[in-house]
Amino acid sequence: MNNLEILAYENTPLGPLCLRRRELLSAPGTVVTEVTLNHEFLMSSYNTDSERAISNRSIEIHGGSNLKTLVGGFGLGYTAWELLKHSSVATVEVVEYLPQVLEWLREGLIPLSAELNAADHLQLVPGDVYARLLGEPSERFDLIVIDVDHSPDDQLAEEEHTFYTAKGLAQAKRHLNHGGVLAVWSYAESSEFSEALRATFDTVHVEPITMFNAMVDQEQTDWLFFGTNCD
Repeated sequence: MNNLEILAYENTPLGPLCLRRRELLSAPGTVVTEVTLNHEFLMSSYNTDSERAISNRSIEIHGGSNLKTLVGGFGLGYTAWELLKHSSVATVEVVEYLPQVLEWLREGLIPLSAELNAADHLQLVPGDVYARLLGEPSERFDLIVIDVDHSPDDQLAEEEHTFYTAKGLAQAKRHLNHGGVLAVWSYAESSEFSEALRATFDTVHVEPITMFNAMVDQEQTDWLFFGTNCD
């Protein structure tokens, strides 16, 4: 294949959105799918350890069955797919802000397209997951997994979002069942967000996920934040 293939290029309210596929020069034969937003690297199919870990740890921390789950941010689908693979998960609803991302799935442009398009207990909804969580709950979930921004301190939108504050988390908490878990993915640790979580939830876990990234030839650490609703 050509070293770089542009699969989709769209203008969005957050800037140009690009889906591309390329063969790694450092590993001939290894083909990865990547997303950039506003000309900045966003995600890759090559390193998905932390995206999959946030789903697995959410399920483990909850410990229940027949789980009703909500995912904020579809990305390349690895977070949702990891939830769907568990027999303890009954439903997965994904809210994605950029409708173009959901079109990529329908058009079969991402690596997990076949599996996700065939999943009968997956619901995809275009919309703003933050606006939903800050509003009145019409239903409640056992797991809410948020993988939208780079980190609580490095957000895709220009303005800082209320969701990451104690006030915003208290609103989001109302969307959880008793024993429900709110999980947030981040590429960096955030002491301010950790404090907001601890001010809102009785039980909080902050966990680093370290892996070797061959694309940059060094280890990298992502961070997973969990709060459990004990009310």
